[in-house]
Amino acid sequence: MQLSISDWSIIIGFFLISLIIGVLSMRRAGSSAAEFFLSGRNMPWWLLGVSMVATTFSADTPNLVADLVRQNGVSGNWAWWAFLLTGMLTVFVYARLWRRSGVMTDIEFYELRYSGKEASFLRGFRAIYLGVFFNVVIMATVCLAAVKIGSVLLGLAPWKTLLLASVVTVIYSALGGIRSVILTDFVQFILAMIGSVGAAIVIVNLPEVGGLDAMLSHENVKPSLDLIPSWDDKETFIMVFLIPIAVQWWSVWYPGAEPGGGGYVAQRMLSAKDEDHALGATFLFNIAHYALRPWPWILIALASMIVFPQLSDIQAAFPNVDSDVIGDDLAYSAMLTYLPHGLLGLVVASLIAAFMSTISTHLNWGASYIVNDFYLRFVDPEASDKKQVNVGRISTVVLMVLAALLSYKIGTASAGFNVLLQIGAGTGLIFILRWFWWRINAYTEITGMVSSFIYAIAMLNVDHGLEPYQVLVLGVVLTTICWLVATFMTRPTSTETLTNFYNTVQPAGKGWRKKLGNDIAPAQGKLPRQILSMVIGTFLVYAVLFGFGKLLYGETMLAIVLLAFSAIAGMVLVRLNR
Repeated sequence: MQLSISDWSIIIGFFLISLIIGVLSMRRAGSSAAEFFLSGRNMPWWLLGVSMVATTFSADTPNLVADLVRQNGVSGNWAWWAFLLTGMLTVFVYARLWRRSGVMTDIEFYELRYSGKEASFLRGFRAIYLGVFFNVVIMATVCLAAVKIGSVLLGLAPWKTLLLASVVTVIYSALGGIRSVILTDFVQFILAMIGSVGAAIVIVNLPEVGGLDAMLSHENVKPSLDLIPSWDDKETFIMVFLIPIAVQWWSVWYPGAEPGGGGYVAQRMLSAKDEDHALGATFLFNIAHYALRPWPWILIALASMIVFPQLSDIQAAFPNVDSDVIGDDLAYSAMLTYLPHGLLGLVVASLIAAFMSTISTHLNWGASYIVNDFYLRFVDPEASDKKQVNVGRISTVVLMVLAALLSYKIGTASAGFNVLLQIGAGTGLIFILRWFWWRINAYTEITGMVSSFIYAIAMLNVDHGLEPYQVLVLGVVLTTICWLVATFMTRPTSTETLTNFYNTVQPAGKGWRKKLGNDIAPAQGKLPRQILSMVIGTFLVYAVLFGFGKLLYGETMLAIVLLAFSAIAGMVLVRLNR
């Protein structure tokens, strides 16, 4: 598809803005490692919250939603909607704890919480495992989406798409550090939302689709509109809804939705001005991520079920696209080819923005692990700030190259999503409990990490005949048994380390006082109130999500009730968390 001069003007203008932000942030970012990776711990909640939303709006996210909707209907989104529970747990229980810890990265946390050589090993290994291996897999799935978008919308070969999309990202990420990432995220999020909403409006009103009412009543779409799958189809109900909401959210480690917070979400919390800004940032993120953003993608996915009901229809419409990348996730990109010039350029720029926001965050996040938790900790403990920043910039380039190469080996967005879920299955409960249960030690985490990884690899290479949700549940059970056995068979963390950890973080709960005695600092906050806030916050966001959905479905009265409930829940949360 040919882009017009107006389309290219929008895209080039966006590239220039991103580069300018990176150049303007370069001097300050290069002054210290804390500036390069945490922006001096002085960022406001609203900017951090938008940055987290922009990061999770990656180029592969609309593709993933299209994949889920076309295969399992709108309710298929519970595969990621269920992670709201752990998101709200992070908001009201863990955001203040992370900011109070004062660590540079969530990997540094290991030597604050655990003791001995095993803690040092865990920190170093996780720095490479997460910062390089796991991080590259995530970025590769995002690169795959960019390849599909480039092949359908621009007719570009994969290597050309990756070269064009990644060069600017690497430049401003390496120059400006996390500050340039956060500032460009703000611009990118606004552009991305305008593009996705505009695209949804135009596509739903295409002659082939016939408008919102016609689309929702179409025979291809109507069976896919349920927000919660019907119990009549027990297999789908269990796989799509029950397992994610009952098991997946607390048991699985997934980037951006880590139980207990972690990764780039922890990086944003650690960059906040104070604890209140950390809480506000994560709350804004969860509202925008789960309630405000999904419906434009869902509407386009539903429209694609009319225009391209079968994969063969997509292949026929785009005969020059490699058959290896034809999947349901490609339907989103295919629908964008119906956009008029001007809006097409805006949408392509918004998808480029989505790609860049995610990749830039993962580049800086991965580089922070490599520098702070491996290079500085084990290679050159006396490294100057300048040397740390230089190593971080080199790491940024290397990570991008590795991700681009790996993207050639992944087939679809959902395939990458499922692999990541399975690798982290069974470890989530460790990250939730380690702040409150003193008996968890470094061997707990090592065992959980190794056993879940071995299980995931084994199941990928064995013809087991199990459904994906059965593989997930079995992995959670086996991994949990392994790390529980390891916990009780190994020595606990030293009392000195536990006391220092508690006095630094001061988590709520009575377990610490029973272990350490009464001569420790008083806990900050009350855990029952925090859990209640988490529950109310979860219902608030789901009410907004479903309220917008019912409004689109034409069920106005129910939509008003749901949105009114969310407003009341918001007032209750304000009173609980003053």
